Amino acid sequence: MMRAPATPVEINASPPAKLLVEGVSKWFRTPRASVHALDNINLTIAEGEFICLVGPSGCGKSTLLDIIAGLTMPDQGRVLADDQVVAGPGRHRLVMFQDSALFPWLTVFGNVMFGLKRVPGLTRKQRREIAAYHLELVGLEKFGKVYTHELSGGMKQRVALARALAPDPRVLLMDEPLAALDALTREQLYMDVQGIWARRRKTIILVTHNVREAACLADRVFIMSPSPGRLHHEFRIDLPRPRDVYNPDVAMMASKIMAALKGHLSVAPESVE
Repeated sequence: MMRAPATPVEINASPPAKLLVEGVSKWFRTPRASVHALDNINLTIAEGEFICLVGPSGCGKSTLLDIIAGLTMPDQGRVLADDQVVAGPGRHRLVMFQDSALFPWLTVFGNVMFGLKRVPGLTRKQRREIAAYHLELVGLEKFGKVYTHELSGGMKQRVALARALAPDPRVLLMDEPLAALDALTREQLYMDVQGIWARRRKTIILVTHNVREAACLADRVFIMSPSPGRLHHEFRIDLPRPRDVYNPDVAMMASKIMAALKGHLSVAPESVE
């Protein structure tokens, strides 16, 4: 378990964002066909809330994440972040992908420093302090001079998480960042992510195929159905944190989410106390 950094560095202490997705629909068109990717998505996310999107491949989870990030524009509807229409990417909504997307020619420290280039008004000394703080936050303070090709998959994702958090985004969008990791590393990162979320209280949206991961991490889990992508079920998870993936209540909720995902049961939205 990672310890908290002894001396936090304040950037601008940006508060978490509230998000509103209103009637979002998306088509992908080619000369031969038109694919209806998303249909009338409506979603309200509170400040500092941890949301998971779960669904089969091709149901539009990543497309919805890209639209919230401003990387893709909807064909209908809109996304608002703190009452402002999202019209393009911005540093207050950052995406963390399954591939850590680190720069191999930079050290671990250099990769985190790179993420601070878009933050205005920081001196080089301040950027270095912020980078050092976030490496300590993810437990990699001793690896700053190491190049990323020397790291394990789990360590690379910790670097990617530090780089994403360093610019102090108000929303962190995570597109299956733990999917490629082995089970032990993934389970450790569940605890680490919960600890970091508890300290920083960022608004987080996580896309995952793993229902145990969703039940372990989220305040609310939304199941998406495909062709076109729609929000199908909502589960509210009122369990104390930190949560262990093998906790019986977490496992029970994961089973209910899986049952709804498979469509074997007609499950109404509910919570686990």
